[in-house]
Amino acid sequence: MKTVIRSTTLADKLLFIALTTAAVAGIFYSREAMPKGSDVIIEVDGRTAYTLALDTDRVLSVPGPYGNTVVEIKGGRVRVKEAHCPNRLCEKQGWITRGAIVCLPNHIVISVGGKTENLPKGLDAVTG
Repeated sequence: MKTVIRSTTLADKLLFIALTTAAVAGIFYSREAMPKGSDVIIEVDGRTAYTLALDTDRVLSVPGPYGNTVVEIKGGRVRVKEAHCPNRLCEKQGWITRGAIVCLPNHIVISVGGKTENLPKGLDAVTG
């Protein structure tokens, strides 16, 4: 390890700093590029099962192969409150206001979307 550090040139260090800075900036840029929606869209087996307003508090039980997944909408954000899948990764993701929560074992996708008319045409969080 000491040999690698000694053989690092100034150009290597500058390249490392530039790439690290670009990666951190990309994280912040992609968060802002994703629209903050007004609706919660719940898909089961690839089909839209529910479209609910994000500003209306409610608790909903969505059936899946491993049992019901309890989805909670509260205070302009959404989360999986209870799931019966093996790892419960969807529960661990916590509250979201944009993006999606995916429960693969139960075939459920919960995404925040809706009003996107204020976005520039042709830009999204991936291609920006």
